[in-house]
Amino acid sequence: MPIEITMPRLSDTMEEGTLVKWRVSQGDEVASGDHLADVETDKATMELQAFDDGRVAALAVQEGDTVPVGSLILVLAEEGESLEDAAGAAQGASAGSGASQAASGGESGGVAVADPPTTGTTSSASAASAGASGGISGGGRQRVSPVARKIAEEHGVDLAGIVGTGPDGRVIKRDVLAVVDGGASASASPPAPTPAAQAQSPSIPATPVPIASTTSFQLEAKTITLSGMRKTIARRLVESKTTVPHFQVTVSINMDPLLDLRKTLNAQLEAQGVKLSVNDFITRATALSCVSHPVANSSWAGDTIIQHGTVNVGIAVSLPAERGGGLVVPVIHDAQNKGLRQISEDTKRLATKARDTGLSPEEMADGTITLSNLGMYGVDQFTAIINPPQAVILAVGGAIEKPVVRDGQIVIGREMCVTLSGDHRTIDGAQGAEYLGTFKQLIENPAALLI
Repeated sequence: MPIEITMPRLSDTMEEGTLVKWRVSQGDEVASGDHLADVETDKATMELQAFDDGRVAALAVQEGDTVPVGSLILVLAEEGESLEDAAGAAQGASAGSGASQAASGGESGGVAVADPPTTGTTSSASAASAGASGGISGGGRQRVSPVARKIAEEHGVDLAGIVGTGPDGRVIKRDVLAVVDGGASASASPPAPTPAAQAQSPSIPATPVPIASTTSFQLEAKTITLSGMRKTIARRLVESKTTVPHFQVTVSINMDPLLDLRKTLNAQLEAQGVKLSVNDFITRATALSCVSHPVANSSWAGDTIIQHGTVNVGIAVSLPAERGGGLVVPVIHDAQNKGLRQISEDTKRLATKARDTGLSPEEMADGTITLSNLGMYGVDQFTAIINPPQAVILAVGGAIEKPVVRDGQIVIGREMCVTLSGDHRTIDGAQGAEYLGTFKQLIENPAALLI
């Protein structure tokens, strides 16, 4: 019997998931625990793992497709079962339950064996088939994936004129988006010049020509469909800014002692493969300051304020464009009891996993205070939006070299601005200032962070 794998519910609020990338292809052997795909939920991009052994008989959705929880996405063949039999049996079972969808041209009425994952290109055979059929199946009906149909309806795109590039000429998400973004003909790049044409082209003048008189920039106009993560980010930030009374307190910190200590420690630890970042020191100072000022490590709970018994520092991590962009917040649990080396190891592991494969819900859960550091981007100072129900978020700028006053003399020093955003229902301005005072003292006397 074929093993049917459906879109799992990877978070308590997840209603649908986007198949970001397949990690297997048709015919691959998989074992329980293997990484099958990357799935984007409403909160993060996570790994989809196998819970059975088998061979991949069919990939039922394309990369980039968004399908409801419980929808069939992959079929495995058991030992001794042919791929064709497994895919056919699953297709028959799905067709019986999804006949109405199939009648309307939907994709989920049966299992389509998708091509192995690519980087957005189509094999010449598939392209030829799509071009000949124009997205019409053998029965004369145009085949359109549910996601493509939804996007077409939202943007008023006529599906009849689209040539599908999916399996069997199916119109898929990228086909409709190409029309929405201006159409293949409008966005096609001009042919590259031949060597002969290049030889005849005029040489670059020796005297520079003003850019304004010769250069024209054309930006691409496009409509970007929101991912589940981006929808969640938008909803939570609007909720925070409209329901949480923010206040901000900023302090400037002398970074010379910490940067000098870090340089010394890293030289001593280099042989062990350890390299401490500035953010590791900041994370430890954040946690230790909460021990002295527990009001900053609290949450608003309507009729009560909850002061937490452990400091769990959330560290904002931006995701690369190839993973859909967005922001996730892995959590360093029990940070007040961890030394710099452990904090460094945990932070590197979680940040790498967030960008490469996605975090588990447990790795993002139970944060009590959040740290957002944009110093590595050259940002001097900024303010951050509170992550409810937490009371505090710290916005950390870079260690900027500038003229400063030290012992009554103007010298060149390295200063860092840190801005605390607080929930005024939970923490008062004076309490926020006292917290930052302790934080500043720890950073300017970094030997205390080694204890």
